[in-house]
Amino acid sequence: MSAFTLGEIDVQPGQRATVDLPVSMLSNHTHVALPVHVVHGEEEGPVMFLSGAIHGDEIQGVEIIRRVLNHPHLMKLRGTLLAVPIVNSFGFLNHTRYMPDRRDLNRCFPGSDRGSLASQVADIFFREVVLKCRYGIDFHTAALHRTNLPQVRLAPEQPELLAMAEAFAPPVILISKLREKSLRLAAGEAGVKVLLYEGGEALRFEEGAIDAAVKGTLRVMAHLGMIEAVPRRLAPATVFSDASAWVRAPESGILHTTRRIGDRVGKREVVGVVADPLGSASLPMFAEDDGIIVGRTNLPIVNRGDAVFHIARAKPLSTIQEHGETAVTLADEDEII
Repeated sequence: MSAFTLGEIDVQPGQRATVDLPVSMLSNHTHVALPVHVVHGEEEGPVMFLSGAIHGDEIQGVEIIRRVLNHPHLMKLRGTLLAVPIVNSFGFLNHTRYMPDRRDLNRCFPGSDRGSLASQVADIFFREVVLKCRYGIDFHTAALHRTNLPQVRLAPEQPELLAMAEAFAPPVILISKLREKSLRLAAGEAGVKVLLYEGGEALRFEEGAIDAAVKGTLRVMAHLGMIEAVPRRLAPATVFSDASAWVRAPESGILHTTRRIGDRVGKREVVGVVADPLGSASLPMFAEDDGIIVGRTNLPIVNRGDAVFHIARAKPLSTIQEHGETAVTLADEDEII
């Protein structure tokens, strides 16, 4: 087993090191780097990355990766783990999704060393981390003022990723189309298999979503032969979804609902009511199909057309091998990937 080289640092087998990859400088002359924590095992095995805060306000990935790095299973790691808890340092420090140039970093891959600041950060992360790996897990949350049920997303017709998703064992596996210039698309074109995890809300820690991600990540690593086997969760069985859609507010007003993420709903079932603040009228919202609520707004104040509930059509995971080419229906506002 030879040393693993990242930047100008050689990490010996059985050792750990944090490598700061130079990125840029703030206008006040403060240097900004991309910190990568390398865990290099003593035995041969896959190279895998974990990434968080590509969207700077989606901070749960930072805590998820911190817990994985401190887990006892990593003491006998086979292969190499590259952990990047904060990809978008600029957005993370400013509590915002975007880069300083207002670009979405997850629409800039694979990046360019001569492009915008966002494109240059994408280039450094992609070239120095992603391309050195065979596998990866990218951690996200819902956007601000929304929350997501813990879920794993993957593109259609990806059997190796599907096996990884099954090993993760989230409440929901959602088939999700690939976005132009996203990390998943660029990585996939380069032969790197990347799972996308969604759970919780931006700028918040949600213990259930964090715990599900940590345990799921360890199960994926065990599935890949990087660590010893990890017990599967005892929660309800994973469900599979190949289509999803948003229920939108029929009018502006005050949202009233008792529905939570993870709830099952039936077709044409009332999932909420939008009431006029003066008490003169109220309009119901209906689920368009049988399914499970995988995301919802946390704001009680809505405008006409606002996306309120994200409902995924659900079927048992045992039927997952039976689906063919999948037509995915995702709302335009669903920009978390």
